[in-house]
Amino acid sequence: MKFLKLMMTMAVFGMIIIGCASSAPKAPAAAPNGSNNKPLAGTTLNVYNWGDYIDESVLDTFQEETGIKVTYEYFDSNEAMYTKLKNSGSSYDVVFPSDYFISKMIREDMLHPLNYDNIPNFQYISDRFKDLEFDPANKYSIPYMWGTLGILYNTSMVDEPIESWTALFDEKYAGEIFMYPSQRDAFDPPLILLGYSMNTTNIDELQEAKQMLIDQMPLVQAYVGDPVKDKMIGNEGAMALVYSGDAMYCQEFNEDLDYCVPIEGSNVWFDNVVIPKTAKNIEGAEMFIDFLCRPEIAKLNTEYVGYSTTNEGALELLDEDYRTDPIYWPSDEEYERCEVHLDLGDFTPQFDKIWTEVLVLSGSK
Repeated sequence: MKFLKLMMTMAVFGMIIIGCASSAPKAPAAAPNGSNNKPLAGTTLNVYNWGDYIDESVLDTFQEETGIKVTYEYFDSNEAMYTKLKNSGSSYDVVFPSDYFISKMIREDMLHPLNYDNIPNFQYISDRFKDLEFDPANKYSIPYMWGTLGILYNTSMVDEPIESWTALFDEKYAGEIFMYPSQRDAFDPPLILLGYSMNTTNIDELQEAKQMLIDQMPLVQAYVGDPVKDKMIGNEGAMALVYSGDAMYCQEFNEDLDYCVPIEGSNVWFDNVVIPKTAKNIEGAEMFIDFLCRPEIAKLNTEYVGYSTTNEGALELLDEDYRTDPIYWPSDEEYERCEVHLDLGDFTPQFDKIWTEVLVLSGSK
């Protein structure tokens, strides 16, 4: 679901064999319980993930522990991931789709049920993030990272704290606003302001939201993905529609930046780990998923990626700065006023058509 540091990795295309250690802190190399048994040594695990969405040192650790060779390929959107799995004949053992694509892939019988006898570390996933609407009982997926959608704003360029989605439509910020070129995310603010669900399948409601985006066009400096981080860090705009993890990253480099989950509500999203029906190494995939659920491994990944962990064990290991940061860990009140994106089913082609109309008009942006 995300522009998660994607542009830095889009140049890395095709299969990449992870073979060299990164400069990030090394994960513990010892296998659980001191076991040296490597029944799958010499096999290959094909992983398909968002760009720059894992600490590569943990891949080295997994390979050392298991003898399984990990090959890694990146995607830059759920749509690209889905199309490749659906149409290319490519075989992946572990994939990381977002919430609303989980329900879509379940509906189309594209996922292999998880055997939790082989994933005991699932116990560390918080109950708060289990049994979510897009996959009740976690039959097919385990949540990997989560976060919110909100507004990143420059306190030196706005004249008041930003608390509402209305700021993105305020004429006094003309030419100072960045929007994501992602259809579900771009439509969230207008749908919410209109009082509609971001999962609406009412064509009239979606047309109203489209008109708000069209009316907003003169105020928008650009529809931009991952480069929005550099632009906001460089004071090139007053505010931007961003994901919470990107906001945390930006704040590291510009102390004037702040982030809000608007008072009207927002999207809370989950990126998840699944096994496709076409997987060749199911046993290795479940071993890898269990490894990712190990608290110390989940800690390394969340520190590297910057998004919120779903792993209670990892949360206990993180520095207090993470656990008390309202961007990393929003309040219960903020969480409760958020909504998860769901698969729109047969309505998706109509949504796609309306989004295409918005993209055409935003082409110069």
